[in-house]
Amino acid sequence: MATFYNIHSYAVVANNKFRIRPFAVFNASSKEQEALVINQHVFYWKHGEIPVSRCSEECPSGYIRTMAKGNHRCCFNCLKCSDGEISNETDKGSCIKCPEDQWPNDKNQCVPKPTDFLSYNNDPMSIVALIISLIHFVKTLIIFVIFIVYRDTPVIKANNHSLSFLILVSIMLNFLGVLLFIDRPVQVTCLLRHTSYGIISSVTLSCILVKTTKVYLAFKATKPGSCWSKIFKIKNTHYVVFIFSFTQVLICLIWLSISPPFPEMNTHSYLDKIIIQCNEGSVVAFSILLGYMGLLAAVNFIVAFLARNLPDSFNEAKYITFSMLVFCSVWITFIPAYMSVQGKNIVLVEIFAIISSNVGILACIFFPKCYIVLVRPDLNTKKFIKNYKVLQ
Repeated sequence: MATFYNIHSYAVVANNKFRIRPFAVFNASSKEQEALVINQHVFYWKHGEIPVSRCSEECPSGYIRTMAKGNHRCCFNCLKCSDGEISNETDKGSCIKCPEDQWPNDKNQCVPKPTDFLSYNNDPMSIVALIISLIHFVKTLIIFVIFIVYRDTPVIKANNHSLSFLILVSIMLNFLGVLLFIDRPVQVTCLLRHTSYGIISSVTLSCILVKTTKVYLAFKATKPGSCWSKIFKIKNTHYVVFIFSFTQVLICLIWLSISPPFPEMNTHSYLDKIIIQCNEGSVVAFSILLGYMGLLAAVNFIVAFLARNLPDSFNEAKYITFSMLVFCSVWITFIPAYMSVQGKNIVLVEIFAIISSNVGILACIFFPKCYIVLVRPDLNTKKFIKNYKVLQ
């Protein structure tokens, strides 16, 4: 066979006349892509369009070619690459999966994924949470000042003002602890987030438990010399709080020594971005921390509920019952919410659970006393607080 061909076009022109014109050459000895050389300016196509030698257009980048069953190989379909995959050539037969830290750009190139975390700059919810936390911090600080100024009045003294001071300080620290949950997680913030809240909240709940138990034992006329009356004397109050709180400290120390929290880059929750978050390390230790807080809150609720029928002039047990009801409700609701959200929404759930539980304690226990001290001073008398001497 000859290896060089002149190719001519046979076309019908005006008046049924024919024209034969050379328009291409074929050289078999050249490269496959250069063997056929066409001069499209010297020949005519029907309707002025160049015909194609296949029934399907070529698949662009970002697509793969899939063959239709029973059709010629020139007839195929173009299928878009799946999420996380690219195809950077035309008529590609398969897609390429991007690395975990990269994401397709227009399906033809892998580019680094953007990082996302709860930040002051790009998330208005973080600003809302911060403002709410600071507002309640200021409220708690004002209540703390009121309690210091009126610490010698019957209402404040009857409720063990030293424990009240400790509760208010711990609530203020919890509101400030919200700052640890906002902005890019680092090693220090991951270590302090849950451990600091767990310890501070244990101090709060321990103080409330001691207050409630003292009230309950006082009005139940515990036998003189019994072990409970000795344990909950005013002299031993702070030791009991220390023991209950130190148990949570031990839990946190064991947690940090065995499997401490650490910052991680979560590439699985979302395909198009990387979530920078804190990994709890040991889920068991985190659960024990929350479980111990739940145990203190449950015991608080039970004791306060038993003491709900105290004389009307001294109704702190009723307020403590409501506060523990709010506290337990918030954290019971927190568990399914925590399990059902992903990414930075987990941090938002934690923040609002912390704020809500502390606001419940603040509103139920301390707002009524501030109302009596500031608005109804006529109720802030020894005559009204009939059981004042019993508690002291």
